[in-house]
Amino acid sequence: MKELKKIWIFIKGFIILNVIWFICSLLMNSRILPSPFKIYANLPKLLENNFYIHIFASLYRVGIGLLLAFVIGITIGLIMGYSHEMNKLLNPLIYFTYPIPKMALLPIAMTIGGLGDGSKITMIVLITVFPIIVSVRDSVINVSKEDYNMLVSLGAKRLELFYHVTLPSILPDILTNIRLSIGTAFSILFFSEAYGTSKGVGYFIQDAWSRINYIDLYSGILILSILGLILFIIIDYIENIVCRWKR
Repeated sequence: MKELKKIWIFIKGFIILNVIWFICSLLMNSRILPSPFKIYANLPKLLENNFYIHIFASLYRVGIGLLLAFVIGITIGLIMGYSHEMNKLLNPLIYFTYPIPKMALLPIAMTIGGLGDGSKITMIVLITVFPIIVSVRDSVINVSKEDYNMLVSLGAKRLELFYHVTLPSILPDILTNIRLSIGTAFSILFFSEAYGTSKGVGYFIQDAWSRINYIDLYSGILILSILGLILFIIIDYIENIVCRWKR
């Protein structure tokens, strides 16, 4: 029932967005904002012209970047959450670097990681890792001591405490961070793929913009949105399986 409700909300949102888009295109009557029907008609043509190469390139960068960000972020977050001394040591560093606009570091990332995938993956990691660290650390700290004490009294070991108490407590926050990070990562691609590559949806959008090809421009934006939506749906599905107690 809950899944059907989510599907219905998505369908309503999709219809409303397209109606607004269509009305705006009629009112503007300009090639700057083409009709959604023209964009949808252009999608099969793009796929026939090997557009999947751009899709795979972007998904590869997002996938590797987010994987590294979550491995690093969860590890550091757990260390800070479990150790008061490490939290005191790393907390000033985290809060000092957190507010720095990470896109300003793109030239440095390109210098260190080169013009290839390295710099783009580095940017995804830099921008997404800090919220993950803070979220995981706070989730661990906020776990009730009573939850631990009950299992300790039954003879539970540290690994069992992590599996039965800590992990269920931090898992919803981790999945929420994955959703937010997916959107952030695709936003980063729009800028980072404009340099040093000829593959990627971000590159395709920037290239269409430079060619003043608005049909391809909006098609690229739509495909980027669809990719993000598919990943969102996958995360929702995973959450329904691993966080059944939240239902």
